[in-house]
Amino acid sequence: MSVRDRFFLERDKAVLVVIDVQEKLCVAMDHKVLSKLTKNIGILLESAVELGVPVAFTEQYVKGLGPTLPELKSKAAGAACYEKMAFSCCGSAEFLTWLKATGRTQVIITGMETHVCVLQTVIELRDAGFEAHLAKDAVMSRDKRNWETAIEAMTLTGAVPTCTESVLFQLLKVAGTEEFKKLSKLVR
Repeated sequence: MSVRDRFFLERDKAVLVVIDVQEKLCVAMDHKVLSKLTKNIGILLESAVELGVPVAFTEQYVKGLGPTLPELKSKAAGAACYEKMAFSCCGSAEFLTWLKATGRTQVIITGMETHVCVLQTVIELRDAGFEAHLAKDAVMSRDKRNWETAIEAMTLTGAVPTCTESVLFQLLKVAGTEEFKKLSKLVR
């Protein structure tokens, strides 16, 4: 695999996964960091929908943690949503079936908590042969040290550390298109 193939996202190979950004879990988060997280995930959701990149939401123990934030769900209204009890998304047979059925190999990762559900998902995705692109500015934990440790661990698995704007512009590839004109406004 070339360096370009490993690090560049391709819209026909990518999916976007939003892990457990749920109402009751969000209450426990730093509100400034949460605001940035939801803004960045929103940008990625709008971009994915516009560019035809499949989207999935996961929800950990909905009875206890509530649903995904409505402002995020509304940005990709037709997206799949998988409830899970396992911390890793890969612990959901329905999620894995969806992911494999897309035929795509690049998984853009967002969500919370970085050191629990996000980390375990990335480890299992990498183990299953998927490329994980970790949007560092679109994942969070309650504690920054836990976030930092998980980012380091995921990078060691071979996950590609990235950020919201890098994801957007890799998927766009070129300036001057109608898609570029529409989506680049999201990061101004």
